[in-house]
Amino acid sequence: MSIQPRVVSKLLVANRSEIAIRAMRAAAEMGITTVAIYSQEDRFALHRFKSDESYLVGQGKKPIAAYLDIDDIIRVAVDAGVDAIHPGYGFLSENPDFADACARAGIIFIGPSPDVMRTLG
Repeated sequence: MSIQPRVVSKLLVANRSEIAIRAMRAAAEMGITTVAIYSQEDRFALHRFKSDESYLVGQGKKPIAAYLDIDDIIRVAVDAGVDAIHPGYGFLSENPDFADACARAGIIFIGPSPDVMRTLG
C-alpha cells in the first residue's frame, strides 16, 4: 500500500513577526496561499499584512495567551479552510497537544509527530 502525499494549497502560520513572515515568503514562492493569526495587540503587525488572509485569535486574551490558544487556532484554521499549519518555532512547535489537535481536525502539522515530541520531551 502506498501513501499518497497531500498537497498543501493553503497554510496557516501559527506564529508572529519575522518567523511568520519567513514562513509565508517560502510558502508564497511555492504558490501556497498564506493565513496569519494575530492578537488584538498585533493588529497592525507586519506579518498580518504579508499574508493573503489574517484572522484575530484569542480575542480578549493577552498576546502570549492568544497565540497559545490551541482551540481558537484550530477554529480559525478550519474556518479558513487550510490544509496545513506551520507552528513557527518555540511554544506550539514543541507542543504535542497542538500537533494532536491538528490531526484531529484533519490538518497537516508541519513538524515532528506528537509521539516524537513526547519521546524527546
